[in-house]
Amino acid sequence: QVQLVESGGGLMQAGGSLRLSCAASGRTFSSNAMGWFRQAPGKEREFVAAISWSGARPYYADSVKGRFAIFRDNGKNTVYLQMNSLKPEDTAVYYCAGRQAYYSSTTLEDYDYWGQGTQVTVSS
Repeated sequence: QVQLVESGGGLMQAGGSLRLSCAASGRTFSSNAMGWFRQAPGKEREFVAAISWSGARPYYADSVKGRFAIFRDNGKNTVYLQMNSLKPEDTAVYYCAGRQAYYSSTTLEDYDYWGQGTQVTVSS
């Protein structure tokens, strides 16, 4: 079973940048699609970004397109989320998720394992 550990969250002013990391244990990481989701207080968990096993075909939610970038380093068993031009509405707990398939999905239920989450708070 693959385990995921997120890091890189914190407090940032609007307009700033943060990079989240998600380190995976286990030998199947490089063949799994990965995604990032977020959950704001009082809201449901929502899709942010996803990437296929090879690093191709990134997908983004409309709300982050052009500001966030997802990429991975299979040699380091790590997937990243670079977040630029942060807005207060980006405040949420960010979760890394893995899918036992080559290609990614924007659907939460398609992911098989999850990290514990990292808090991102953006002040105005």
